[in-house]
Amino acid sequence: MEDRLYNYHADMCKVFSHPKRLELINVLRNGEMSVNDLSERLCMEGSNLSQHLAMMRERRILVTRKEGNVVYYRIANHRLLTIFDMMREMLFEQIESDAELVQARSSKAQGG
Repeated sequence: MEDRLYNYHADMCKVFSHPKRLELINVLRNGEMSVNDLSERLCMEGSNLSQHLAMMRERRILVTRKEGNVVYYRIANHRLLTIFDMMREMLFEQIESDAELVQARSSKAQGG
C-alpha cells in the first residue's frame, strides 16, 4: 500500500514539472475558465494546451464543466494552491539567500 501511495504522489508531482502547467494552476486560482480563454491567456495553441489539460485532469488536479460547446476548467481541490504558494515562497527564499551570498561575495572581492 505504501508503494502505491508513493507512486500516486510521484505521479501527481509531475504536474509541477512543467512551467506552463504551473502557470495554468496560477491562472485558474481565481476561478474557472474556458479552454479558449486559457489558450489566449497562456499564449498556447489549442492542441498543446489540451495535452496539459488532459494530463492534469487524469491526475484529478482539474475538473471540467461543459456548457453547450464550451468546456470550463477549474482546480479540483483548492488545497493545491496552498502547496503551490508554499513552493513559490521557498523559491523566493532561496533566491533571496542566493542574492545575499552573491552580494557578500562581491563585497568581499572588492575589499569591502
